[in-house]
Amino acid sequence: MEEPLCGRFEGTIGVPTMSRRYGCLASSLSTQRWFEPDSIKEPTTYLGATISKHKLDGDDYFTWAIGSEAYLQESLRVVKKRIAPMQLTLKKKVHSTLPTGYKPELDSTPFVDDDTAIFYMQLIGILRWLVELGRINVAAEVSMLSSYNAMPCEGHFHAALHIFAYLQKHPDRVLVMDCGYADHLRLLKKADYSQFYEFTEDELSSDMPTPLGKAVEFTMFVDASHAANVVTRQSRTGVLIFVNKAPIIWYSKKQNSVETSSFGSEFAALKTGVELLEGLRFKLRMMGVPIQGYCHTCVDNMSVVKNSSVPESQLKKKSNAVAYHYVRSRCAIDILRIEWIISAENLADVLTKIQAGTVRDRLMEHIMWKAKRNGRLSLLI
Repeated sequence: MEEPLCGRFEGTIGVPTMSRRYGCLASSLSTQRWFEPDSIKEPTTYLGATISKHKLDGDDYFTWAIGSEAYLQESLRVVKKRIAPMQLTLKKKVHSTLPTGYKPELDSTPFVDDDTAIFYMQLIGILRWLVELGRINVAAEVSMLSSYNAMPCEGHFHAALHIFAYLQKHPDRVLVMDCGYADHLRLLKKADYSQFYEFTEDELSSDMPTPLGKAVEFTMFVDASHAANVVTRQSRTGVLIFVNKAPIIWYSKKQNSVETSSFGSEFAALKTGVELLEGLRFKLRMMGVPIQGYCHTCVDNMSVVKNSSVPESQLKKKSNAVAYHYVRSRCAIDILRIEWIISAENLADVLTKIQAGTVRDRLMEHIMWKAKRNGRLSLLI
């Protein structure tokens, strides 16, 4: 996170970097302005996000956290005001992100009128920004409902209100920018791909700055819900990337193709995850952040792990082979190493499936924290 601006500003107002090169312009505008000491404070908001410092349980030092409570409370006020003339209210007892057994693609209720359709698009826009601000626990559901922006049904509209009711019950969830390392992860063995991908090398920019400071490490969880859409049988990709212990990228999107096997959908999801990982690595390197080792990648499909980790394995289906060789070429230059985990421990499951409240909370306790009034944080359960 960017450090708050501290100190004083001296030189030309508005063009501080031009004073040396354009002396006459600087002399005509030059002055000294000092920041008032009381005006320099720690950040509290950024693009709707609430920035705060908390103490993790057991720690004596503060850690930065990002939340959305202020934006959520204002959003709830607006939503309640808009639905009051419709004789609607947000539910009080809500235990899951969507009604039990509800599938948006099977909704057969009548289409809403034009005014309600515009309101629905506004609701989805608010929810999408809440996801950007860190509400990972509703990312998959918001992505599903976003598919019906053009022509929503009454059931889709009420499902969006159900998500707001769920968020109203859980308003104080935050993402902690924990700088600690994931020491609990076991060391993974590097496979020898020297005979298969000799041409592959890590792409480094020529103008990349010299890395400074402590190195960061990556952990990535990847999952795909095979044929989850019961109408089109498209799968959904979910990717969650941590930098040290801080969740930085969360991704939930319906796949463009229809895969006939869970292996194909999982490999397509893994390809998307590697692309996101490479983009994040490049961004941090261009910011001068050193990167430590490989990305510890967790998937819950053993066939994907074996085909990515065993150099001698082969794949003939062309649609899967492209993703297959792309992922393996990244493994060859040690950008990532892949490990199998059971589905119940795959954190990316929250980005691919509609889950019961207890299942969702059990996974979210490893991603989000609950803020307490005493300035400390605790796990969700």
